[in-house]
Amino acid sequence: MTYGTISRTVHQHDRQFRKGEGRRMKQDTPKSIDEYIAGFPQDIRETLKAIRETIQSAAPDAEEKISYQMPTFTLKGNLVHFAAYKTHIGFYPTPSGIEQFRQELSAYDCAKGTVRFPLGKPVPLDLISRIVQFRVEENRAKAAAKEKKRMRM
Repeated sequence: MTYGTISRTVHQHDRQFRKGEGRRMKQDTPKSIDEYIAGFPQDIRETLKAIRETIQSAAPDAEEKISYQMPTFTLKGNLVHFAAYKTHIGFYPTPSGIEQFRQELSAYDCAKGTVRFPLGKPVPLDLISRIVQFRVEENRAKAAAKEKKRMRM
């Protein structure tokens, strides 16, 4: 293998990892959240299961699906997504969820719609629960306003 070939291979892998294709043990797109979780080592599976149970408890009427190759919960639109990566668990509560809990999330690496919980440290399940409850109320309010507007027409 020449330097150029190695360089191209490293860059291809890097692109795949950034796109999320390199984070899972299996290369197939999971068909369910159970299948998604099963693709990780035991310690990460336990964390993912705890996050899933927390979301289910906070939003019992939400539906589960895989969207963007990640576990996703929906209720009158997307509520939250989560995913495991090499060094963290990504939690995606939309920008409004981040903004509403900005102070409590300040201990974590955050971006516009993303929170990164480092692996090997406790995940703040109570905070995730409150964020999900906020998102449920937000989605229900948006759906009600949309329905009210539609009824006026």
